[in-house]
Amino acid sequence: MWNGVVMRRAVVAGLVTILVGYTGAFAVVLTGLQAVGASPAQAASGLAVLCFTMGTATIILAWRFRMPITIAWSTPGAALLASTGIPEGGWPAAVFAFMVTGVLLAVTGLVPWLGRLVAKIPTALAQAMLAGVLVPICLVPVQSLLKAPLVIAPVLVTWLVMLAWKPRWAAATAVGLALVIAVIAVGTGPGLSVLPPPGTALVFTMPAPSWSAAIGLAVPLWLVTMASQNIPGVAVLGSFGYQAPWRSALTLTGLGTVVGAPFGGHAINYAAISAALAASPDAGEDPAKRWRAAVVAGFGYLVFGGITATITALVFAGPPGLLQAAAGVALLGTLGASLAGSMAEAEGREAAVVTFLVAASGISVAGIGAAFWALAAGLLVRAVSVQLRRRGQGIQAAGRQSIRG
Repeated sequence: MWNGVVMRRAVVAGLVTILVGYTGAFAVVLTGLQAVGASPAQAASGLAVLCFTMGTATIILAWRFRMPITIAWSTPGAALLASTGIPEGGWPAAVFAFMVTGVLLAVTGLVPWLGRLVAKIPTALAQAMLAGVLVPICLVPVQSLLKAPLVIAPVLVTWLVMLAWKPRWAAATAVGLALVIAVIAVGTGPGLSVLPPPGTALVFTMPAPSWSAAIGLAVPLWLVTMASQNIPGVAVLGSFGYQAPWRSALTLTGLGTVVGAPFGGHAINYAAISAALAASPDAGEDPAKRWRAAVVAGFGYLVFGGITATITALVFAGPPGLLQAAAGVALLGTLGASLAGSMAEAEGREAAVVTFLVAASGISVAGIGAAFWALAAGLLVRAVSVQLRRRGQGIQAAGRQSIRG
């Protein structure tokens, strides 16, 4: 039985997890879905189904394993979508790519060597690819500030003030203010009359098979989700003493992604940053009982899924560029961490720089986006540099041996 203190701490920790996780990144998800061809109604459907699938998965895993396991949408994956652009075949091809991503996630959980293979991708290259993907999005607040200073400036000032006072809430508060600005704009403009009404049902899209979308969108989405969400998420749980159920969670989130894909959900996975909110002592002194905070968070996401249509309608009715600017602000911290991680070590830094530049370039070759080519280029540069370095060391060693002889 729960006593009052335990219940209160679990509920508070769960609510904080929801608020930080949702408000800090929903603008990124909407921006990403629109960038790959979703209409406002389809983007709203995608955000809603993500809430439903990750809320359900959180409840199942936390209850089954009695651990504070929280599942989230792939924020880096949404950022990747925002930088990729509409694939050949449009939104139906993007939906197909989401399904392929879900299959890859599930297979990664079922086939141990595949997970080990992903783990062998140099962290610096994965971080550089993510940083390159984030740059165009994080430039939007600066660009939008010049076009609409009265709308964007309050969001940026709020983020800056909260960054100094409560860093954890900085992005969420800035995005929340953007939502308030959108509400005000709705009250003074044409409003929601041109958008789908609140409460619109999930929108089904028949997937259109596309090899270019599978290679250029699904594979990078899978890799960035694994490297930037699943692996760090397991590490966060481990830092609080929990042995995360790798296979079960990846299988469930992979299947959840497949189920949600036709309705616009791009990927669900282990929570990374917000995972600590339910796993820390703030959720309770007894580690064995913190799973209850995750269950609260799971039910909270289900509730948010039910009101997402209203939230997205308000956002889309807001001033042009506000949503994209809010997404850019929300990703500034992730960009900083990715840049720091990609350039931390001198050895192999050139490969990381190449990866970053190709990803930031936004190029598309044969219908395949920049993220794929960035990782391919980085791996090639790294492999060549390693071989040349070894050959050079061998020549130097042979020279020294010849001199001694």
